[in-house]
Amino acid sequence: MPKQMQSTDKSPQTVILRLAVPSPLRRFFDYLPPKDLSLEAIEAIQPGMRVRVPFGPRALIAIVVSLESHTEVPQTKLRAALEILDVEPLLPKSLLGMFLWAAQYYQHPPGDVFQNMLPTLLRQGRPAKRPGNKVWQLSETGKALEDGDLRRAPRQREIVAFLKEHEALDKSAVTELDISASALIALQANGFIVMQEREVKSSSAHDAAHSSQQALELNQEQTNAVETIQQTLDGFTCHLLDGVTGSGKTEVYLQVIANVLAQSRQALVLVPEISLTPQTIARFRQRFKCRIAVLHSGLTDTERMQAWLEARDGIAQIVIGTRSALFTPLATPGLIILDEEHDSSFKQGEGFRYSARDLAIVRAQQEKIPIVLGSATPSLESLHNALSGRYTHLLLRERAGNAAPPVLKLIDTSHEVLQEGFSEPLLLQIRAHIQRGQQVLVFINRRGFAPTLQCGDCGWTAECNRCDARMTLHRSTPHLRCHHCDTRRPVDYFCPLCKSKNLHPIGLGTERSEAFLAQQFPATRVLRVDRDTTRRKNELDILLNEVHQGKPCILIGTQMLAKGHHFPNVTLVAVLDADAGLFSADFRGQEHTAQLLIQVAGRSGRAGAAGEVLIQTRHASHETLNSLVNEDYGHFARHLLQERHSTQMPPFSYLALFRAEALSPQAPETFLTMVQQMAYRIADEQGIEDVMLMGPLPAPMEKRNGKFRSQLLLQSTARPKLQQLLSLLCPQLEASKEARNARWSIDVDPQDMI
Repeated sequence: MPKQMQSTDKSPQTVILRLAVPSPLRRFFDYLPPKDLSLEAIEAIQPGMRVRVPFGPRALIAIVVSLESHTEVPQTKLRAALEILDVEPLLPKSLLGMFLWAAQYYQHPPGDVFQNMLPTLLRQGRPAKRPGNKVWQLSETGKALEDGDLRRAPRQREIVAFLKEHEALDKSAVTELDISASALIALQANGFIVMQEREVKSSSAHDAAHSSQQALELNQEQTNAVETIQQTLDGFTCHLLDGVTGSGKTEVYLQVIANVLAQSRQALVLVPEISLTPQTIARFRQRFKCRIAVLHSGLTDTERMQAWLEARDGIAQIVIGTRSALFTPLATPGLIILDEEHDSSFKQGEGFRYSARDLAIVRAQQEKIPIVLGSATPSLESLHNALSGRYTHLLLRERAGNAAPPVLKLIDTSHEVLQEGFSEPLLLQIRAHIQRGQQVLVFINRRGFAPTLQCGDCGWTAECNRCDARMTLHRSTPHLRCHHCDTRRPVDYFCPLCKSKNLHPIGLGTERSEAFLAQQFPATRVLRVDRDTTRRKNELDILLNEVHQGKPCILIGTQMLAKGHHFPNVTLVAVLDADAGLFSADFRGQEHTAQLLIQVAGRSGRAGAAGEVLIQTRHASHETLNSLVNEDYGHFARHLLQERHSTQMPPFSYLALFRAEALSPQAPETFLTMVQQMAYRIADEQGIEDVMLMGPLPAPMEKRNGKFRSQLLLQSTARPKLQQLLSLLCPQLEASKEARNARWSIDVDPQDMI
């Protein structure tokens, strides 16, 4: 990779554009400037600009990485770029540096890395210009409206109240607040609001720091955390905010951000799931009178580019988003916050397999700003870094306010007769909490009606033809579905082998549990929250709004309910099957199971009423469960760190996983055997020691989506040695003819070994 981002004193004849072109090749490409450019225009080209270039028979959008005076390609063979698309860099130097680092560390084609950071419309060559923004404001008549007016039009009344507090309402706020066009039209027709197109300008530092909602009073641990973080706002420091569920981590974020905004700087807040974005936005809007840009996969291409450009231009002072929002440029960066830092959603599983948590730390270093990693169940990597002094360890051991920690209890089901997965003690407790007017959350991490359909006569089970997996039975719109490749087919009404009609659903899913609870508690609302019930826009918000009304209800769902939601009226959390992750083939299985249990348990007792957590298990003596119930996550995690140290597994070693897949069962293993031999040869030639290769072996799920899969694991206790080997190995693999026989990828620091 080039050592310099830009060279100087170049004549038009010697200027070489080094570009990141979107292609599967792990290299940069050299081009000449467009032929019709003047000397002045050539001198204005800078790294971070977009360029349209010929690439084979196509024209692609590339990014200028550097300007060079020399190239290894004969100048007569260099092609000229077609067009310079920007008058100024889209990306600052700090962001360019992060992406160059990421391309090298994750061994990924740099052109594809750079494409990941741009909104779709900018990748397509659209001008980097913010369109005129429709803004609604109160008219003089509207300002004179009183609280009692518009009683028969509650949505219009809400809009007027919002405008009295925020002065203007733009299109993104209309989308986020789910405001109907009819309500706006009615207000405009009555002369209560006026619409105009204008550019939204950034709030002043004073307005941004001013809150429409008073900051909450902090306890001593929260105060120490806020003061510690604020003391580091002038440089890079990584803080681990390790706080039990309900300890007020969000309030710590808000008070630190207030200080950042007062300095006229921006804050970037990352959350793991789209489902958490609306409640996070609502909390931030209540606190700050400033522009908030939102970035997640649920936006249209136009909305995403608008938010991206507002952040880049400094219009938006707070940026909130999921994993890919990390790549948003900021005009005046001041702070990065990564909430629920342990969550696996921060790791990209396909294509450019980056860790948003790790890259966020790299970005904070490049920007010279602090970063806060927050979690009630920190990843072992982050906890290890905090315990070893690399991160500042900020502990919040008490719940905010008067809330007491929930009481965890195990229900041994090994000798219980279960009704659709529910034990009698659990049903009695659910009934007791509902009768007290409280809410109950039932957690089962399997959607659908049942994990499989089985013949009671011959034992046949419904299996996916494209994967080594059983098909899940869904009763809502009856069908069988593979949750790995999404293959669907009609439900079998007789056994394909013995022709028997004695077919039974085996196991539990959210649909089946929902139906049983509705039968047991006919007078109580049962709300199911999983991927199937929240596919359409705003469906999750509608469900959660019903829960927040506080009426007695039973929530049943998957891990979507475990991530950061605040349910003040939930006093009982029931975990139906805690055993699913205890015996995982993945070495991270124990860690992920503990995190999930603690997170879902933390939804209970977050307000005044005491919380209770009942965990059903057939292995009540299991060490992991007893450690979590009788001690806490911190003790459990430290014990797990000791085990990892003794076995030299991460975070005490570093992994890279080669995956290969093909239509034939032999091709992936044959290819990875060649990779193994090539790696041994390179290590021997370069004197690279302390890198161990394991495999090739069939993947735990060998067949998936119609292709056979194998994998080869590289492990080392020295990260530089592993990176040295990968940097030499990947280009040779890319050039090898054998690479055409199987589709291969590399995953550095893999989170999923399946």
